[in-house]
Amino acid sequence: MSDSPLIDSLAAAVEARPDDLPLRLHLAELLVAAGRGPEAIGHAAQVLAREPGNAAAQRLMGAALNPAAPPAPAAPPAPAAPSTHEDGVDWAAMEEELGDIVPPRFARSDEAVEPVRGHEDRTFDIETSTITLADVGGMEEVKKRLEISFLGPLRNPKLRSLFGKSLRGGLLLYGPPGCGKTFLARAVAGEMGASFISLSITDVLNMWVGSSERNLHDLFDSARGHAPCVLFLDEIDALGHKRSQLNSSSMRTVVNQLLTELDGVDGNNDGVFVLAATNAPWDIDSALRRPGRLDRTVLVLPPDKPARAAILQYHLRDRPVANIDLSRVADATDHYSGADLAHVCETAAEFAMRDSIATGDIRMINQQDMMAAVREIRPSTDGWFATARNVALFANESGEYDDLAAYLKKRKIR
Repeated sequence: MSDSPLIDSLAAAVEARPDDLPLRLHLAELLVAAGRGPEAIGHAAQVLAREPGNAAAQRLMGAALNPAAPPAPAAPPAPAAPSTHEDGVDWAAMEEELGDIVPPRFARSDEAVEPVRGHEDRTFDIETSTITLADVGGMEEVKKRLEISFLGPLRNPKLRSLFGKSLRGGLLLYGPPGCGKTFLARAVAGEMGASFISLSITDVLNMWVGSSERNLHDLFDSARGHAPCVLFLDEIDALGHKRSQLNSSSMRTVVNQLLTELDGVDGNNDGVFVLAATNAPWDIDSALRRPGRLDRTVLVLPPDKPARAAILQYHLRDRPVANIDLSRVADATDHYSGADLAHVCETAAEFAMRDSIATGDIRMINQQDMMAAVREIRPSTDGWFATARNVALFANESGEYDDLAAYLKKRKIR
């Protein structure tokens, strides 16, 4: 017996008619209002077991589980008592009885906790590129190679069928950093009207054993499901480093998984165009460059003079400029990468802004600012060409760096 005859009467009625849900809900409302939330939970749970969508039962369950919430309006107000262990409530017994309906309040420390895998059910970002090769300044040799390898066969299916040309393929873009390899990959996707997926090492590597390999498999599966698709593997030297130089067995298995996916052993890679980019092709495992994988190589060099002028104009388009001779600035920035040229424009803007603050007179960015920025910023490609020169001279027995050697000879880089 309790101190509420009405609750006692309703409890007896519910016991006699357990399937009378409105009666049970009314009892639960009175129990919540009386501060007897743990008892109300059982009645609300019984209703939800029969009618999972019952809004009144859901509301009562929330109020019973959260004693701080205002009581249900249907019952007369009564002083609320805290629902703690002092009330004599056996929470363990209630969790045991209602475990299939009400989740436990706390996780048990003796149960194994599954580690968070990070990329378990991930979906990769599938992009649609809006740029095309017409937006890429210069790089005529690169465009010609892409036309032969990918774009021509795609546009001519009958000719492709006649010559037995597969729509699968891999192309390795290499060269100094900041010269537009990623931009070029997006332009290829836009030119083909294909989906575009960009992947970096952080998208793959995971501390849990086997997760990195599964991430790679999921990535290629995503690309196959959205064919035609350009799959861009950035910094491929980090993912596909020479296995003979790897101390970690887990990284060697990642390289093996990448080889398997490129071969399409577990899936058809038709319509998946793999473009990979690296600043250090000499660090890539030779198996990745075997025929049928990343077997075609294209050197992406710093922009030539017309391309440099176009890049400078692009980065100055939204800035206040006056009387800038783009041709002279382009002449002075030989060997500068696209990223270097963007930095030149940023630095020139800083010079003009600093002068405007010092004098109190706002002025435009002028030729003097641009040339001062060129004198301050040195091309970032110099270090890369120093390393590349040694490779072209002393490690080119296979002839894979002939185009690099020819460029170095033409530019008299010793």
